[in-house]
Amino acid sequence: MKAARKTADGRFEIVEVEEPRLPADDWVKARVRMAGICGTDLRHWEKAEEELHCCIMGHELAGEVVEIGPAVTHVAVGDRVLVESVLGCGHCEWCRVQQYNRCPDLYPTRRASVSRAYAKYVVGPQHKFHRLPDSVGFDDAALLDTYAVALHAQHLSGLTIGTRVAIIGAGPIGLGQLMLAKASGATVTIIDRMPHALALAARLGADRTIHSDDEDPEAGIRALTDDRGADIVFECAGGESMPETLPLATRLVRRGGKVVIVGGFDAGDIAIPLEWQRIQMSEITLIPSASFAFHDIHAEQVEVLDLVARGVLQTQALITHRFPLDQINEAFEVAQDRGRTGAIFVGLTV
Repeated sequence: MKAARKTADGRFEIVEVEEPRLPADDWVKARVRMAGICGTDLRHWEKAEEELHCCIMGHELAGEVVEIGPAVTHVAVGDRVLVESVLGCGHCEWCRVQQYNRCPDLYPTRRASVSRAYAKYVVGPQHKFHRLPDSVGFDDAALLDTYAVALHAQHLSGLTIGTRVAIIGAGPIGLGQLMLAKASGATVTIIDRMPHALALAARLGADRTIHSDDEDPEAGIRALTDDRGADIVFECAGGESMPETLPLATRLVRRGGKVVIVGGFDAGDIAIPLEWQRIQMSEITLIPSASFAFHDIHAEQVEVLDLVARGVLQTQALITHRFPLDQINEAFEVAQDRGRTGAIFVGLTV
């Protein structure tokens, strides 16, 4: 089958590889139709990482079921499906209580099967394949990993109606965070450096947008919150900007407020100085949020699928570019240089 495989310099090569086989009776094989490029993927772009050399990457995907094991009852051949790529080992303490996003073996496990979106076929256990309603397309569904990340962060935050929210970062996660917060009755200000992203945030319902190169975010948030600061701040930028955006998040939040860390860190030790005395004396809560799993009895991936089907969350407004898999390197270049290209969500048709 055709696949995009990581090269030694961190780009991709299109190669023919062996098709995956069903390793168990309750597993499913799907033909990938759409795969997304997210911030995590971009943080590995053009980096020489020996552990990823020759790997098939990608974890935002939707497609069609082409084969099922004899014990599969959840889906059938021909079903259009969203493929959930957060897959833990299944037997650790966290997996046993549906907190598989905390599984110690999460990344090796998921990379071996469902987290291989940049290829023609993927396989995984049946409970990771969710049927798509007729109203939800493959490209819509490819965004739902991102939205589930935002929903998990909102669940951890305890956000309620009337909450004053600030969001740092107007990429797909930040925009998903915005729509979820607005749907829950919050007042939302979103901060970014990209005019096209802030314009989209305004169209999606942001009460206020702040271009951080033109306006002081701290002054802007204080003016909107009776000089107190936001009740909850979601840091949704992550990556290389984290040494700047995480301290900013702690300055934007009010005393007794919460900072939810949604944006991802690079691996290894990262020194990010914070005003720990002020954070302690203000009793500011820092909440790390990692991917998604279950909220109570509900799978968060299924929850966002339902929200999209009901029109609570928009998708098409975020999809700015589509490329065939053969042009994956060009697609990554467009996604990375969003200031020039106006990219928000870049999808790959497989």
